[in-house]
Amino acid sequence: MYAIVEIQGQQFRAEAGKKLFVHYLGNEAKNGETVEFDKVLLVDVDGQVTVGAPNVEGAKVVCEVKENLVKGEHVIVFKKKRRKGYRRLNGHRQQFTQLVIKEVIA
Repeated sequence: MYAIVEIQGQQFRAEAGKKLFVHYLGNEAKNGETVEFDKVLLVDVDGQVTVGAPNVEGAKVVCEVKENLVKGEHVIVFKKKRRKGYRRLNGHRQQFTQLVIKEVIA
């Protein structure tokens, strides 16, 4: 059994026991808390697929916040214009929240 759920504007395939790295949920989600997402777009129960229009009624995904703030890989942004002496070096690390899916309720 799995579901396609929308979290923070992105779609994820949710199965029980699976880990997800979603965009940072902010200070409202603490480590060890349970979070529910009800924007379920599709549910598959033993080959029987239910597609929502736009959401599936009564379906939700229950997750546990494993770690609220996880930083992604360091990405280097380098800009240069040749023969002009223009160089800019910048770095970025995206912030994520790690979730563990407890159950999918359909």
